[in-house]
Amino acid sequence: MNTHHITQKKERGKLRIGNDWNAITIIALSQTNPLKAIAELAENSIDAGAGHITIIRGKEKGQLYFKIIDDGNGIPCAENNKPDFKYVATHICDSLKRRLKEQGALNIQGEFGIGLLSFWIVGYRLSMVSCGKDGKAYQMIMEKGKPGWTISPRPHLFSSKGTQITISPLLEGIRQISGEKIQRYLAAELRDRIRHSGVKIKIIDRTSRQEFDVQPRQYSGQLLHNLPALTTQYGDVYAELYLEEKNTENCISLFRSGTRVLPLITSLDEFQNEPWACGYFQGVIDAPFLHLTPGTRDGIVRDEKFTSFVEALVPLSECLNKIFQEYKKAEDERMSKNILRSVQKAIREAILALPPEEYDWFDIYKGRKDGAQDGRITILGAVDNTKTMFVEDEKIEEKESPGQKQFFEFSGPLANARIQPASTLVEVGKNKSFRAIGLDRPRRVVEEKLTFVWSITQGAGSLDKSDGEIVVFQAPQEPGISRLKVSIQQNDIVCEAGAVVTIVDNLIKPAASDAPEFAKGLPGYTLENAPGKLWRSRFDDKHNIVVINSGHRDFVYASGQNQRKLRYICRLFSKELVLRNFSGEQPGQLLERLIELSMYTEENLK
Repeated sequence: MNTHHITQKKERGKLRIGNDWNAITIIALSQTNPLKAIAELAENSIDAGAGHITIIRGKEKGQLYFKIIDDGNGIPCAENNKPDFKYVATHICDSLKRRLKEQGALNIQGEFGIGLLSFWIVGYRLSMVSCGKDGKAYQMIMEKGKPGWTISPRPHLFSSKGTQITISPLLEGIRQISGEKIQRYLAAELRDRIRHSGVKIKIIDRTSRQEFDVQPRQYSGQLLHNLPALTTQYGDVYAELYLEEKNTENCISLFRSGTRVLPLITSLDEFQNEPWACGYFQGVIDAPFLHLTPGTRDGIVRDEKFTSFVEALVPLSECLNKIFQEYKKAEDERMSKNILRSVQKAIREAILALPPEEYDWFDIYKGRKDGAQDGRITILGAVDNTKTMFVEDEKIEEKESPGQKQFFEFSGPLANARIQPASTLVEVGKNKSFRAIGLDRPRRVVEEKLTFVWSITQGAGSLDKSDGEIVVFQAPQEPGISRLKVSIQQNDIVCEAGAVVTIVDNLIKPAASDAPEFAKGLPGYTLENAPGKLWRSRFDDKHNIVVINSGHRDFVYASGQNQRKLRYICRLFSKELVLRNFSGEQPGQLLERLIELSMYTEENLK
């Protein structure tokens, strides 16, 4: 049997566009952002060497329009010394700028030859006017959805430099794009192009009668210095980054040669992690060698240049992570101190409003008329994983020397009133003293020119007098609830306050605690990371602190919002203080005390 070897010739060829007009339509509609289309027209003016660009939004014969006027070099002229509009219209995807860049021209952005077609997503008709070397003006007109174009002379009084583009009428959905929106977009989109070229861009919105100057976007926060050098075999990467307080609006944008490509670098999968997505950084990363998707020009081609770019940013990522962790640690410490101050102040105010014989655990009343605390306040913060305490001592002292009172120590006019205590239990037939306190707006005690009027607005009982700073309430012989009211007057200012008196048959005294007396003032707190454990908090008698489980699911949930976290920690404080000072009572009584203290504490929480 003979074996026949059958060989087939390989057929080769080149890709061709089957329908030129269909391809042009696809390209023209590939841009999705009309603001970016306007930015590309402005960039064409920058590439043409313009020093001034004016963008006008106006209305003529009932139709809205956009005009882009520049003083650049205009459309390059053909051999007949007229603007070569024909080349522009017949060389889609064959950019003259790309040829100029290949010849060494710098600071030119375009390269695809399709920017002019983006007017399709802005309006229905484009008119481009430019002067030739003969000083005469010519215009080219193109219409959306039509393959034809026309070139004709345009009458004018004076020869002008540059190009004028008019798009009209605007599409229905474009009419709401105001001059202010264009200004904000160009300030970010063309930030570095404006800075490097020095071009002046003005926006005139004739419909709203406003003018805007486009200034390169300025970032807030602390400029980061000594960042690692970012180099690749294709060129260097420029990074200008700022450290700011955490905010979801903080973002790092990706640029190419001064023009923004992506408002958020985190839109790339490779950067959807910390530090890029942490919300503490904003600024610019510029990689001039990246390849863009030609249609939208807001996407990156993931080729070898992109891979090199991602690898070059690894040292920067490590540096930013270190900065981010240090800043976050310091921020957590500041927040812990602020939370502690808020909680301690709220507890102090709550105890001043509650019966002193039941709640004066920290000698808050001692030595001061306004109930402020003397002594040492220990402020503690914490870091997860280890129980770390940061201590800041603060002495609150009151020294009064005759004739040496500082200005800020004088109280202002009456602004508020308080009865102390604001809520209490009194056994039937027993007496209880109440004091009225006048306060100014900063909550300093007011003592001058005050008059007091007391009354019982609800329930039984009697007062030993109806005026004076201090009165004695005589409880009735039957259990019930009575309400007291005091009106404090200073000149024409009158403030009122109330108190609730619960008359009980038998007053149960709180059990004596075996724990040692507080000697360090109000307790501080620290965090201990114990995920999976059920306990939320516990009291450390030795250090006089509340230890909070930062790994508990409730703490994790509460940490999502600062105010929610503050309320959560405040409730844990209330729980621990009630357990420590009312040890031995029945669970029901403990819950009652917890509700009471929590209510008065959270009322003063800020």
